[in-house]
Amino acid sequence: MAKLAFLGLGVMGYPMAGHLKAAGHDVCVYNRTATKAEAWAAEHGGRSAASPREAAEGADFVMACVGNDNDLRAVCLGGEGAFAGMGEGACFVDHTTVSAKVTAELYNAAKDKGIGFVDAPVSGGQAGAENGVLSVMCGGDAAHFAKAEPVMAAYARICRRIGESGAGQMTKMCNQIAIAGLVQGLSEALHFAQCAGLDGRDVVEVISQGAAGSWQMQNRHETMLDGKFEHGFAVDWMRKDLGICLETADETGASLPVTALVDQFYKDVQKMGGGRWDTSSLLKRLSVKD
Repeated sequence: MAKLAFLGLGVMGYPMAGHLKAAGHDVCVYNRTATKAEAWAAEHGGRSAASPREAAEGADFVMACVGNDNDLRAVCLGGEGAFAGMGEGACFVDHTTVSAKVTAELYNAAKDKGIGFVDAPVSGGQAGAENGVLSVMCGGDAAHFAKAEPVMAAYARICRRIGESGAGQMTKMCNQIAIAGLVQGLSEALHFAQCAGLDGRDVVEVISQGAAGSWQMQNRHETMLDGKFEHGFAVDWMRKDLGICLETADETGASLPVTALVDQFYKDVQKMGGGRWDTSSLLKRLSVKD
């Protein structure tokens, strides 16, 4: 068992930190809103800290799941950042979905201090975090990954090292690119079924058993048909992720025409007031009459 810190207790981080405590680790948490960290400590029997540095002091591993590039820099760097509290040989594991650029910056900063850095974004949504069955895609030095993998097993269905530093974030971009196209395709299929007078549930029952089946279809079709979108992964966060994908595509020379189009569709949903709606709300955009 290890001494751990977990930074960021959002819909993903809160249950992930809980799985680590349930696995027997000594866990100290930090959250920007201190009351949330205190509530987690009261619920799970762990400890909370007033700063990332305090949480990270003496920790073997520091896990983070925050919002974006700037949030990650804020919890890592500076006098109160986690790196300032971590000792040589400790390992930082980043579960945030961020750019490969900030990953490279923090990997090098950690290396200069003798700290390991593994980029390890996750997929599986809030339900995956709560049930401890996330897909974890990793980049970083093989030795650091080997040390961190048994710890991440507390909330992973699968955990794989894809390559050197940044490979985990690049793989998460592939994940988000695939999801964007899938959700738009599912939205159009359900919209078509409704317009054709078909029972959407009956349609999904049949086509989900064939080549059209997907996680999105299995887990989102009912709430989509019911017009319920106040849950899940927010459109605002998806646009953040797709922005990273499109920026990186420009740098690598990749062509992402469908991703760029769906990103604009999500922009339409934001204009409808759906920034916090689940990504499956693309259906609602199709259902709005001009």
